[in-house]
Amino acid sequence: MRKSLLIAALAALIAVPAAAQEQPRRGGTFIFAVGGEPDTTDCHAATNFAVIHHLAPHYSTLIKFDPKNYPRIIGDVAREWTIAPDGKTYTFRLNQPIRFHDGSALTSADVKASFERIKTPPQGGRSARRDHFQDVAAIEAPTPDTVVFRLNNPNPAFMTYLAAPFNCIYSAAKLAQDPRYPEKEVMGSGAFRFGERVPGSHWTGTRFDGYFRDGQPYLDGFRAVVMSGAAMLNAVQGGQVMAEFRGISPAERARVAGPRVTFQEANWLSGLILSFNVEQKPFDDVRVRRALSMALDRFGSEEGLARVSQVKATGTLLRPGYEFAPSRADLATYPGMTPTRDMARARAEARRLLQEAGVPNLRFEIMSMSLPPFPTVAVWMIDQWRQIGVTAEQRQAERATYFSSRTSGAFQVMLDFTTEFADEPNFQLRRFISFDRVPGFNVSRHTDRRLDEIFDRQEREIDPAKRKALVRDFEIHLLDMAYTVPLYWFARIVPLATNVRGWDITPSHLLGQDLAGVWLAN
Repeated sequence: MRKSLLIAALAALIAVPAAAQEQPRRGGTFIFAVGGEPDTTDCHAATNFAVIHHLAPHYSTLIKFDPKNYPRIIGDVAREWTIAPDGKTYTFRLNQPIRFHDGSALTSADVKASFERIKTPPQGGRSARRDHFQDVAAIEAPTPDTVVFRLNNPNPAFMTYLAAPFNCIYSAAKLAQDPRYPEKEVMGSGAFRFGERVPGSHWTGTRFDGYFRDGQPYLDGFRAVVMSGAAMLNAVQGGQVMAEFRGISPAERARVAGPRVTFQEANWLSGLILSFNVEQKPFDDVRVRRALSMALDRFGSEEGLARVSQVKATGTLLRPGYEFAPSRADLATYPGMTPTRDMARARAEARRLLQEAGVPNLRFEIMSMSLPPFPTVAVWMIDQWRQIGVTAEQRQAERATYFSSRTSGAFQVMLDFTTEFADEPNFQLRRFISFDRVPGFNVSRHTDRRLDEIFDRQEREIDPAKRKALVRDFEIHLLDMAYTVPLYWFARIVPLATNVRGWDITPSHLLGQDLAGVWLAN
């Protein structure tokens, strides 16, 4: 017995990966690629990954998602918290002491001032998530290490709202002097001080020795290099950059694979959807929208698209695998989600709908972003529509033009996308309620009070089973009206140099980017 136990113990020891037995090593500069410039240095105004990948190492948040155990929420400046039984009072105790990069103390007053700024942005400023805090009646700081949020109504998503990586904690003293200082100066309490920014080239940070977590950060600093496409792939393969966190395609993975590169993979909280501008004819006609959705063989095209792009799986507005997302079997019963075996009948019905709508030979332009995998998927859709007599032409746009058109409605049909930092119906569904309620987010520009009513009910429902049923009703009605129709969710494939340690992939490319625990092995 003793011999067998000894053998089992040795076998278990041998099975532990070498990296798991390593102790973090201090020193070195971590170099990674970012496929875009930050369009602001104000986290509260930001909406895209380029801002987070540059700014997250410089700032702390109140709480955050645990990259090792997503979707578990853990503290950042908060060390513990309680939630009142009625779901309307959240009390947080803060780690102490914490210092900003200028040496001043971070207290509950800074947390209070930061979230009040998100809830009510300064004159001339912008808050991209102010609607997340519409339920907040008051934010209090009764002691330096205590902050209290009092809500008018319980909200099942409130902890997720608080954990957004964009909720950087700013200095209350500096905000009092200039409420818009974050637009001009990068000064937080994160693991790295701001170094320098050279537009079009790089952004650097250096170790903050006053960081509140003992022993961290391990790195001397980091260097974010603005790089994408072939140049980025060559740099990853050649070892000039050690990571690209947004993700690459399977074909790109095959290209850069080698002794210098390893990969982490996850289902991605990002995917493609198709948005019709209902203010432009004939896309104000539900028959036209339904026909174009019905013509797409989503299930039968998955495998082929996955070989050449980041496409992973057919889905609805909720990431496949998320607890509120429909099963694969249920998904095939949703409007427009036709199983491959029934595509001939679906396409016959699509042609009938177009004939009935008076546009049997429909021609239009589909706008896509020039970044992969948009052009590839647009080509696929054009081919699918050709099979019902529809002619579409793709117009590829650079990021600035694409986002401007997306917001202004300067398009007919758009290969659109959905991305968020966490699985949460309030995030994934909000942009599809009526245009007058979310004018900057409803890309299709539709008005539908039934969607509004269902959304408002699920937003307040604290019973998970009842909430899931409401979410299902919302998705089915949206797909039936086909203002926007979901296509595919992505696979997230992150290349890392083989000596990179302490970074863990999550479904979101917006999480886990503070770099405090990252280190470089010999």
